[in-house]
Amino acid sequence: MTTIGAKTKAKISTKLRRLSYKARHDFFTIENIVLLLAIALCLLWTYQSISAMSRNWELSERLTSERKELELLSIEVEAAELENEYYKTSEYQELTARKHLDKQLPGEHMVVLPENTDAAKQKHQSAPVVENTRQLTNIEKWMKFLFPSY
Repeated sequence: MTTIGAKTKAKISTKLRRLSYKARHDFFTIENIVLLLAIALCLLWTYQSISAMSRNWELSERLTSERKELELLSIEVEAAELENEYYKTSEYQELTARKHLDKQLPGEHMVVLPENTDAAKQKHQSAPVVENTRQLTNIEKWMKFLFPSY
């Protein structure tokens, strides 16, 4: 029984030596190691390039949004400055005095008009115009668009 165990140990040992020899001489050659390093470097370079492009795109989008926000704020500031200039004008002061203080210019008179009657309200209401209910074809629509007299 010990001889059988020794034989199997010898077979396993021989197989391991053959495998290590084959690995050293067939797989782990200088050419294969250089090729694996080149592939690893290419993958690393590709990953770094993609991450740099992604970061540049995000920064570009952020810059664009910040520029739009800056432009919007500058327009709001300009509008506020123009509004302040308007508040300083005599026209605004006159309109405000008329509205809030019930002031008026010499020679002006207030006219109070009566409420509109039902006849006056209905005068401007006209009967609905009945249009042609037939649907125009696409070509007819184009002809009507290009040549209005069609």
